Amino acid sequence: MIALYRRFVPPYRWTVLLIMGLLMLQALAQLYLPELNAEIINLGVVTGDIDVIISLGLEMLAVSLLYGLVAVVGVYFSARTAMAIGRDVRAAMFTSIQSFSLQEVNDFGAPSLITRNTNDVQQVQMMTIMAMTIMITAPMMLVGGVFMAIRQDPALSMLLVLIIPVMAVVLGGLMSRAIPLFRAMQYKIDEVNRVLREQLTGIRVIRAFVRTGYEQQRFATANADLTDTTLRVNRLMAVMLPALLLIMNVSSVAVVWFGGQRIANGEMPVGNLLAFLTYLTQILFSVMMAVMVLAMVPRAAAASDRIMEVLDTTSPIADPDQPSRPAQSSGVVAFDRVSFGYPGAQEPVLQDVSFTARPGQTTAIVGSTGSGKTTLVNLIPRLYDVTDGAVQVDGVDVRRWTRADLWRSIGFIPQQAFLFSGSVADNLRLGAPQATDQELWRALDIAQGADFVRAAPGGLEMAIDQGGANVSGGQRQRLSIARAVARRPRIYVFDDSFSALDYATDAALRAALATTTRDDTVIVVAQRVSTVMHADQIIVLDRGRVVGSGRHRELLQSCPTYAQIVASQMQPEEIG
Repeated sequence: MIALYRRFVPPYRWTVLLIMGLLMLQALAQLYLPELNAEIINLGVVTGDIDVIISLGLEMLAVSLLYGLVAVVGVYFSARTAMAIGRDVRAAMFTSIQSFSLQEVNDFGAPSLITRNTNDVQQVQMMTIMAMTIMITAPMMLVGGVFMAIRQDPALSMLLVLIIPVMAVVLGGLMSRAIPLFRAMQYKIDEVNRVLREQLTGIRVIRAFVRTGYEQQRFATANADLTDTTLRVNRLMAVMLPALLLIMNVSSVAVVWFGGQRIANGEMPVGNLLAFLTYLTQILFSVMMAVMVLAMVPRAAAASDRIMEVLDTTSPIADPDQPSRPAQSSGVVAFDRVSFGYPGAQEPVLQDVSFTARPGQTTAIVGSTGSGKTTLVNLIPRLYDVTDGAVQVDGVDVRRWTRADLWRSIGFIPQQAFLFSGSVADNLRLGAPQATDQELWRALDIAQGADFVRAAPGGLEMAIDQGGANVSGGQRQRLSIARAVARRPRIYVFDDSFSALDYATDAALRAALATTTRDDTVIVVAQRVSTVMHADQIIVLDRGRVVGSGRHRELLQSCPTYAQIVASQMQPEEIG
């Protein structure tokens, strides 16, 4: 937590100093009020001096008004500062996550990253508010209260020597059991989020395989685990408050008992006893409030540690210190003896892959499931970095490009088409903010999506739900392709982006793309041979290695793997 505060509090140091000054003034006013009350009783009420009562009463009223005003202003600035720090932490986390490669995202997990940027930040915000109010005020009130209590009656103050250690022992015992539980709660919240996210994302699979009951039981287990931990924490907190109140009330009885005897013996004025009782209450209340805040520290500390894990994670895929750019942008993509393996994997996914995709040509990547096709194209926009060898765009290693420049030159259509909430136009302008409606319609015509968009209410302003949930799989793919076409990049990468299209739409789309991309580099990953059999170059992968390269007819004769793939999908008369 200290590391987090060191990083985000300095911009607000003057505000924090102002808050500390206001809280100090608030504590002084609060400590001065019982002193004034004692003087009113001793000098005014006991002697019957109305002038003293009025004079000291007005002074007490002024101090009370000052106390109230300072308290309101202090809480206002504390809340604003805490919210500003929370805003900065969320923004820093979002920026950090945006720089992650797919590897870091998978390592943390999407549910955990969401929890860290919401629940964990909220815990830090609440702790910050408490730290800038109660945690600053409580020590002042404790020290000031002890000092003022001793001023009222040193002998009676000896009770504090017994009361404070008893309270410390009780609170220490409870906190030692609560701290591990608070830490465990954050991780169990992660588990509930993970299970819930899986169930919502895979709801169709769950229903298709009649696993609703099993998933309900799985969620119930995670939910019960979190509930059990939370109840154990709340039980400890439920014991803490009555224990503190019991100590406070017993202490007050002891003070009245011994104080009454000292008053009867003429050793202590009545007003001083009342002031001492008030100071005792302030001391014990400040300790109680400090402990209540300290109960939040373990959870906030665990949350801040999880936040710092994200902020301290540096992705190996970053912009170079001295980036390079090609002399001219033509769109040539070259794989030079590329190998790649996922961290912790026993074998590399790709081994010694070499080929060149040129402008004006369509390069197809085919192979059996698990042969590394998607991994191969993910290396082009640096979603991952090669383990060995190099991927070059226009003669420059992609690791020497700035990522923004590299991404601008690529139109990437992923295997799972994803649309954002908004309108059709919003989604198509994602990579081309300045595109006109005419250019958007042109992109939709090429992607064979203009007909259903025209038929929809609103046309380009047709609403799209998050993830494109209100359109079919084929419509999502066509809109994703149109989004890339509207950008007009030099390199098009289609990662099995035609799988949800019927054969007629597939053929029409490929014909339209051939005209649009005749001067660009097109790389197509496909499962259907009919989609790529007319490509200028077909790369055949098998277990991460290139086992064939050439045109359709050449590979039928020279590459058994390709011939086997073709034979499994097409009739002899269709092979050509």
